[in-house]
Amino acid sequence: MNASHSPAETALLSAKDQRIATLEAENERLRKIRDALIQRVESGVAHKPDPYAAFEHSVILAEQVRERTEALNRAMEELKASNKAVNRAREEAETTRQRLVDAIESIADGFVLFDQDHRLILSNSRFNSYWRNTDAGARPGDTIEQVRAKALTSGLIVEEHTDPDAEGSVFLLSNQRWVQMTERATREGGLVVLYSDITDVKNSETARREQALADKSRLLQATVDNLSQGVVLVNPDGKPEIWNDQFLRLTGLPPGHVSTERCLMELMAGSDLPLLHPDTGARDRLQFVEQVHRRTDGTVIEIKTHLMPDGGFVNTYTDITERYRYAETLEQSERWIRVVTDHVPALIAYVGADLTVQFCNKVYEAWYGNGRESLLGLALAEVHDPALYDRLMPQVRQALAGESVNFELEEADRQGSLHYMLRSYVPNRDARGEVVGFFVLIRDITDRRRTALALEQAYDNLERRVKERTAALTGLNNKLRLEISERAAVEARLRDAKLEAERANLSKTKFLAAVSHDLLQPLNAARLFTSALLEQSFGLKAESLVRSVSHSLDDVENLLGTLVDISKLDAGVIQPDVTAFDLRDLLNNIAREFRQMAMSEGLQLDFVASSAVVSSDSQLLARILRNFLTNAIRYTGRGRILLGCRRQRNHVLLQVWDTGPGVPHDKLTEIFQEFKRIQPVGRQADKGLGLGLAIVDKIARILGHEITVESVEGRGSVFSVRVPLGTLPVRVDQDDSVHQPPADGLGGARVWVIDNDQTICNGMKTLLEGWGCRVLTAVSLVDLQARVDLVSAPVDLILVDYHLDNDETGVDAVAAINRVRHQIVPVLMITANYTNELKKDIRDRGYLLMNKPVKPLKLRSALHHLLSPL
Repeated sequence: MNASHSPAETALLSAKDQRIATLEAENERLRKIRDALIQRVESGVAHKPDPYAAFEHSVILAEQVRERTEALNRAMEELKASNKAVNRAREEAETTRQRLVDAIESIADGFVLFDQDHRLILSNSRFNSYWRNTDAGARPGDTIEQVRAKALTSGLIVEEHTDPDAEGSVFLLSNQRWVQMTERATREGGLVVLYSDITDVKNSETARREQALADKSRLLQATVDNLSQGVVLVNPDGKPEIWNDQFLRLTGLPPGHVSTERCLMELMAGSDLPLLHPDTGARDRLQFVEQVHRRTDGTVIEIKTHLMPDGGFVNTYTDITERYRYAETLEQSERWIRVVTDHVPALIAYVGADLTVQFCNKVYEAWYGNGRESLLGLALAEVHDPALYDRLMPQVRQALAGESVNFELEEADRQGSLHYMLRSYVPNRDARGEVVGFFVLIRDITDRRRTALALEQAYDNLERRVKERTAALTGLNNKLRLEISERAAVEARLRDAKLEAERANLSKTKFLAAVSHDLLQPLNAARLFTSALLEQSFGLKAESLVRSVSHSLDDVENLLGTLVDISKLDAGVIQPDVTAFDLRDLLNNIAREFRQMAMSEGLQLDFVASSAVVSSDSQLLARILRNFLTNAIRYTGRGRILLGCRRQRNHVLLQVWDTGPGVPHDKLTEIFQEFKRIQPVGRQADKGLGLGLAIVDKIARILGHEITVESVEGRGSVFSVRVPLGTLPVRVDQDDSVHQPPADGLGGARVWVIDNDQTICNGMKTLLEGWGCRVLTAVSLVDLQARVDLVSAPVDLILVDYHLDNDETGVDAVAAINRVRHQIVPVLMITANYTNELKKDIRDRGYLLMNKPVKPLKLRSALHHLLSPL
């Protein structure tokens, strides 16, 4: 250990020595002055001046001697004081130096002090102990570079770590201790260096790092174990390092068969799945390979492999059986839609926003194909000749602007014959309300137009002939009878022409009404599948595709349903089944059905219940109220909608109030005409055909109910239907053995589904299981008997189609089931038959009837009603 003076102490001692030398020189000068004065006085007496002069001179000399003596005494006192101060300073400097030495010795870190020339001045024993096992050592006067060189050459420093963001460098010494060097500059330009022992911190950090790695490994394994996919991580040697139980399950490998010591290729030899791995010849880029493997048992496994940067790879195995089946179901639904549209006697197509044909039926292809294999993907400019394209563009722009368009256009077929075509363009909007295309429905109305022209020409001829005969009557009285007979013949021909036109229109309406079951059956299946898919989660892209299919099915279903309804009403197929019933259940079900629809549009639906008994057809009356509510939700931008009743003597006024834009007074009768819609200013056109209120008017005429509407522009409207009061018949008490359904709603409800269409069975099973039901499906009663014991198997509800195969009906199947059971099972009968005889028969049997196509929301409401405890 070195204990030399510091630069500050050396400077202080040098100043004191200089002061002492100055004082000693001053004393010597004063002594010389004194001696000279004494000598002068003594020499002056020898001349013997006069006594007064001598006395005066002696007095002056005495005064000067006294002053010099006093100055000399003061100098001596100052000299003594200076000597004392020097001694005290020397003692204080020695004390300070000793304290400094003690202080740096008490420091647990290595301490080194360098002067302004960066030469070593002072160091403590801790620093010197670092050199104990080396042949070299740091000495006073060594520069920093020399000390560093000695530490490196002697092997004192094993490792050096320097981080620009850290406070100083870190060294690993030969004794396996870690020290951190910290430098601080002094005011004189020197340098203080501290060497802190951080071995414990480094060891703790290493332990924490190892623990963190272990925790990460456990977390990684736990994460892999909880993945729904099978995962295996393979090192560059082809051996597995990490795998999960899902990998073992999907590959069929025994758990004890897989280890990190065996190659994956050898392990996978025992599995029916192929081994995928990236191309090892292209390791300079990340590779991705996938394969879909379908097993003999029907399961589908998706295998993917990813190349790792170190040369290894990761394989994932995913069971996509359900997704694969859903895709097949969607394809089948699309085929059904095409089958339906191909057999509709109209030209049907869908045109995207880019004016390309994205869908068309066979009738459309046959009309505009011109020998081409397909029109899909072609632009309208390629499908139509330039002249027709230019005539259609104004209406196309209207449709893309969000407006439904109906117009007549004359065009020629392949043979050059002219036809009158009634075109309907209905915009299609996405979830954000933007128009992404439009539906095209084209009907050939040539016969109807020609009939109208013939009637018009006949009337013109009749008027001309009447004028001619009237003018000639004055002079040709004798030909009066002949003229009358000619007029009668003309009128007969006119009546025949009119009857022919009415028969043609009636034939059309009867055709649409007759094929309703065949049209709605595949749409019903597609609706069930898409509704089930909407309740699943497949990712944003798949969910968007399913929702688009659902919207398209809605549009097609609404379009066909509306056309079939208006045709059935025109054809007289629908006859009212007037009975007395309580309004409570009807209004409750309708309010529950439309409340969710209103909430999705940001509207508030208020409902005032009523227990009044009315005399009407419950289904047709419900259709009127549903059309009122649909229009109210469609045209009300914000605010509320009210459904309620008012008693008026012997009648009940069922009303729907809204806060929409209102209807102009001069349009109040026009809105009940077919294909007439009042579009509010500033609102986008909707997808309707303008048939909703026309259907309401026709149903009201059939029932004999009065329809009224009151509206104030800018404030809202109220639509009312006036229904007579009725009296309920005396109820017969039900058998106490009626089955009691579960009290917890649909959760766990056991449902038997009987339908001769396997697609309907699959769709209904998927939908009901999504609601928590336990479902058993069968295509006939015999099929159901083969699957379950009809006598003892538990069941809460039977959902059966009325029309089954081999002339069997759902009524027969339910009767056979209830005959062998101890308790009567609730029944929901589904059919596309709208006849009053069937409705009355189902109601008399105590079953609930629902017509196709089945709305999921309405179906769920009906199930809740049937399964709710009394």
